[in-house]
Amino acid sequence: MAAQTAQTSTLPAMVGTEETSDAQVMLRVKTGDQSAFDYLVQKYRRPMVSFMYRMARNSAAAEDLAQEVFLRVYRSRASYEASAKFTTWLYRIATNLAVNHARDTRHERPEVTVSLDEPDEDTGTTLELPDGNLSAEQVMVRRERMLAIRRKVEALPEQQRLAVIMHKYQQMDYKQIAEVLKKSESATKSLLFRAYETLREQLKEYL
Repeated sequence: MAAQTAQTSTLPAMVGTEETSDAQVMLRVKTGDQSAFDYLVQKYRRPMVSFMYRMARNSAAAEDLAQEVFLRVYRSRASYEASAKFTTWLYRIATNLAVNHARDTRHERPEVTVSLDEPDEDTGTTLELPDGNLSAEQVMVRRERMLAIRRKVEALPEQQRLAVIMHKYQQMDYKQIAEVLKKSESATKSLLFRAYETLREQLKEYL
């Protein structure tokens, strides 16, 4: 997709807050502005691939699903209303797609490899460190820990899993997660509390 090579500087006129700017850009997409669409794809492609990988646990599927999200964004451009945050609208599309894919492929085996370049499952930071900072044994223990956390997150009930992925790894706040999942903020907090309590209980040996 040509959008992957677009530069954020293609829309220098966009000003204001990040969300306001995204809404303004999407309104330009609505009028047929291809450069505006390219800008949004470039800005959100990586977060979308990350989100889809955590849902699909297959790198090729994650790329395909992220591509499909942006195709659906473009096809649905005429229905976009700036009253909703662009990211809320985007993640609703992504969540629906991810949930359907997860249900369709629930019997398939996910990838189980863990790279040191992946975000750490607990902190959200990457594990890239200068050579020599980790011994071979430490690397193995860290990989085992990340894999254990990954599997426990995957085993959470669907709504809890979505909420944890959006909160922990996509850096979304309670309000935005609530809007994406179409729940109240209090219900979302309760959902996350139950999810984290479950994870803490099941991962005691790694904490």
